[in-house]
Amino acid sequence: MENEELQNDALENNPQDTQENNTPLDTPQEVSDSPEATTEKISFENRIDLSELQQAVEKLKAELAKVIVGQQDFIELLIVSLLSNGHVLIEGVPGIAKTVTAKLFAKTLETGFNRIQFTPDLMPSDVLGTSVLNMKTSDFEFKKGPIFSNMVLIDEINRAPAKTQAALFEVMEERQVTIDGIRYTMEPPFMVLATQNPIEQEGTYALPEAQLDRFLFKIKVDYPSLQEEVDILKTHHERKTLKPLEMVSAVMTPEKLVEYKKKTQEVIIEEKILGYIAEIVTKTRTHPHLYLGGSPRASIAVMNASKAFAAINGRDFVTPEDIKKSLYPVLRHRIILSPEREMEGMTTENVIEMIIQSVEIPR
Repeated sequence: MENEELQNDALENNPQDTQENNTPLDTPQEVSDSPEATTEKISFENRIDLSELQQAVEKLKAELAKVIVGQQDFIELLIVSLLSNGHVLIEGVPGIAKTVTAKLFAKTLETGFNRIQFTPDLMPSDVLGTSVLNMKTSDFEFKKGPIFSNMVLIDEINRAPAKTQAALFEVMEERQVTIDGIRYTMEPPFMVLATQNPIEQEGTYALPEAQLDRFLFKIKVDYPSLQEEVDILKTHHERKTLKPLEMVSAVMTPEKLVEYKKKTQEVIIEEKILGYIAEIVTKTRTHPHLYLGGSPRASIAVMNASKAFAAINGRDFVTPEDIKKSLYPVLRHRIILSPEREMEGMTTENVIEMIIQSVEIPR
């Protein structure tokens, strides 16, 4: 008993000995391996360097913001389409800067730009070009039309008749024009930005489904908000005689654009995300509210657009949110409502939302 009391007194007087004997329980190494410390050590780095691409996109947006008020979603979709190597159909009422935005967007790139005003009497040769007899050589020479450029703005595309619209099929899909058996390849980058007015139907020719399918996106541009309209008035007042095109300068070269497109294509997309895209598009073909669903081209368009959305946000992988952002502009012009649902006032956006809600998000 006396020995036990002496040992207890020694332990009380020297608590450090107890701690030294129990060091394995509270070692500094174990403390550093706690969840909090482990979280601090983890750093996520992209496998693909997208910092330069992200900076270029921000510069492009900043240039357009010098003139364009609001329309952030519109501008972002234009950039995504550019990186995805796609064409854009812009729909909206007159006077909401559809054409101006498209022209300024082309101005930010150091590329060629042409504008074609579609009219009821426009012929395919007026767009593509035609062979002209050279009196000196007695040979026919091909004179290229305005479609031979990098950025081509087609204003009021639904004003031209079907034969003129059909002249765009080959050049939009295959980036080439065949005249008199000779193939002429378009110089990259090549992008068509077409506008149309959804209100006026007199004197217009609705685009056929095959033509609509050539467009990556159909972008609907709406009226600005009250505050945005006040800002528009302020900028116009402060601008005086300065023209909008004089306020914007080029911030991206064709060589850099080709490089950014390649990086966009390298963005990683997992198989379960691919399955998510395929399931949504497949459901459009069997949905009771739809007369026509999306084709495999629609699935490819969603995949390419979602990669671009990920890239401009600095991510080298695609998430379900990127897919959702892409679905509406990709599918709205590719699916057709059944007559009954159209009479009820349902829109294609309503059906797309229903399909998205019915498909489980991959984890």
